[in-house]
Amino acid sequence: MDDVTQFLVRYGALLLFGVVFAKQAGLPIPAVPVLLAAGAMAGAGQMNLLLAIVLAVVACLLGDLIWYYLGRYRGGRVLKVLCRISLEPDSCVRRTEEFFTRHGIRSLVFAKFLPGLSTVTPSLAGMFGVSVERFLLYNGLGALLWTVAFVAPGYLLSDQLEQVAAYAARFGGAVAVLAVGLVALYIAYKYVHRQRVLRELRMARITVDELKQKMDDGHEMVIVDLRQPLALEADPYSIPGALRMAVEELEQRHHEIQRDRDVVLYCACPNEVTAARMALLLKKNGITRVRPLAGGVEAWRARNYPLQKHDGQVI
Repeated sequence: MDDVTQFLVRYGALLLFGVVFAKQAGLPIPAVPVLLAAGAMAGAGQMNLLLAIVLAVVACLLGDLIWYYLGRYRGGRVLKVLCRISLEPDSCVRRTEEFFTRHGIRSLVFAKFLPGLSTVTPSLAGMFGVSVERFLLYNGLGALLWTVAFVAPGYLLSDQLEQVAAYAARFGGAVAVLAVGLVALYIAYKYVHRQRVLRELRMARITVDELKQKMDDGHEMVIVDLRQPLALEADPYSIPGALRMAVEELEQRHHEIQRDRDVVLYCACPNEVTAARMALLLKKNGITRVRPLAGGVEAWRARNYPLQKHDGQVI
């Protein structure tokens, strides 16, 4: 038995727990190969199948509980941090909120199967007051389904996977270099793609100071808050006078925006990419005097400029 196999037999359970926990905690570590390997080891009699499933589920729950409580006590700031560390930060907030709005607490059951949502959804559950008991129930079911979905194939195909492992051991160095190279290529592709999108969407933005000065000068303009309903519920403050119009509504409701005024759009995404995309959409529909707000409502709040609550109260 080679050293790698001995290591896996001796520390496989600990490795399984650590990798799954790290993934759910937000680290970019692939857990699926480890789940498949755990299933294969169980099929070969080198690991207890029930123990492997229990360890993976517990690791999921512990990692998710961290984000649940952070979301519960730190709110939207946690969601933005999570989206900033993802490979697609500009669509992370919007996609997650849409998914949670559509499926509610049931989203906890399916989120682990959808890249980018697994770590974010527990924070949303905490933000919107889901009880710990309900969270553990639905998230635990999701963790169990996700674990079994990848441990079971490894268990059933253990003989074939052992052959693959034997070839990998024979060409160990080359396989490791290939795997690292593929991951690096994927990350590079996502980075280049995102930079290309940002270049395409680059346009003149208006700063919060410029916007505040125009408002103080009585300049007639239209300010559009593009944030999703969940984001507005978590942060019920907007720039005074802003028209609330979610991204999905803008294409149908753009006729409500006066064509003879300056239009300012803002959203919750880190780089105003959604606002820039919507600005391009409005320009195609004849609204040419439109600019995204640099930094969005967070930049406005950072300057201690007035905010308007949804009941009309200005603070």
